[in-house]
Amino acid sequence: WARSSSDTVQYRSSPVSQGDLQATVAATGAVNPVALVTVGTQVSGQIAQVLVDFNDAVKAGQLLARIDPETFEYRLRAAQADVDAAQSAVVTAQANTVAAQTQVSRAQVEVDEGLRSLERTASLVSQQFLSASEGDKARALVNTNAQALKSAQAQIGVAQAQVQSAKANVAQRLAAQAQARIDVARTRIYSPVNGIVIKRNIERGQTVASSLQSPELFIIAQNLSDMQVEAAIDESDVGRLQAGQKATFTVDAFPGKNFEGQVKQVRKAALNVANVVTYVAVITYANTDGQLMPGMTANVRIVTDQRTQAWRLPNAALRLRIAGVEPKPAEPSLQSKAVAGTAPSAGTQGRIYTLDEQGKPRAIYVRIGVSDGSFTELLDAEVQQVLKIGDPVLTGIKANASSNNNGNNGNNGNGSNSSNSSHSPAKPSGPRPWF
Repeated sequence: WARSSSDTVQYRSSPVSQGDLQATVAATGAVNPVALVTVGTQVSGQIAQVLVDFNDAVKAGQLLARIDPETFEYRLRAAQADVDAAQSAVVTAQANTVAAQTQVSRAQVEVDEGLRSLERTASLVSQQFLSASEGDKARALVNTNAQALKSAQAQIGVAQAQVQSAKANVAQRLAAQAQARIDVARTRIYSPVNGIVIKRNIERGQTVASSLQSPELFIIAQNLSDMQVEAAIDESDVGRLQAGQKATFTVDAFPGKNFEGQVKQVRKAALNVANVVTYVAVITYANTDGQLMPGMTANVRIVTDQRTQAWRLPNAALRLRIAGVEPKPAEPSLQSKAVAGTAPSAGTQGRIYTLDEQGKPRAIYVRIGVSDGSFTELLDAEVQQVLKIGDPVLTGIKANASSNNNGNNGNNGNGSNSSNSSHSPAKPSGPRPWF
């Protein structure tokens, strides 16, 4: 039976190959020093002196800038005067305590004298040399002196309490003095670490105001030979990342050069920008030659998995879907349940198409592994017994054969064999499928 070439459907194909595969995650990020210190100020005032500039190397404790200290020095003097006044109050309270103790001693003497007088008066009254009223007066005088003694003793307690209050006031004034002294010291801005000044935000004469948030005066990179890239990873890829994976990145300043690093950390804090969720992956890099600078944009490629000499299927073959062609029950002539359409029991499932003995497409379930974006690893051992390296799998459908010159089917350029449009394909002699 002859048939028209316009009725023949031709397919594009690519061969099954063997080679290395690398599954990667691509992202962009910024190059930054590992240790970046922001230097601010805790006091407000006018910048009196700036002692460092961009790219200056500084040491820990080195003076970077000075704020006009005059206002804070006056506050320190006022605090010192308050301390002196409080200390004088302590001396006064202590003197009052001594005076109260003197009053107690005097009252005690009067009490003792009253008791002796009472004894003499009582003896004279008993002998009727004095009237009973004289005895009552002596007894009343003793009671009065006793109450005066108690009052003097209470005054000692009051005086001692005044001494403690004065001492507490001194401590309070000393704390205010110490705070004023600290404020004076804070007008001198020192470097907290060894490093390089990569940013300076102040000029001499500028006024800085410290409120709830400290103003940024300098940014110091502690070590520019130890850099890291903070890359934004899409949430669909973050599950494939883990610490220790190798990564490469490029920067626009050095086109064509790849910098090699390693994933140090995948931060769990999510960033949501315009409903796009990303996570930050930190890639470390030893910037020993000093080429990378803070703030450069890095195009990152992280290797999440790799295979050596793996069987590879073109990704186009896994994306192809032919209407009406579904896996069929097992056929003995195909020698493999997987080729006959039985889905694999484990692994990620995929579907590819080959041509059967009659030149018609046939669907095959396969088990697949890692992918590098162009090829995907073939894991199905049963399929590998039927397919061989170099055998073509379908990747697409060509235009109708009638568009070809003279109605002939040409080679598709992807490794598939050309066929005669007026004859049915010949059956191969061997048991393998013919493509």
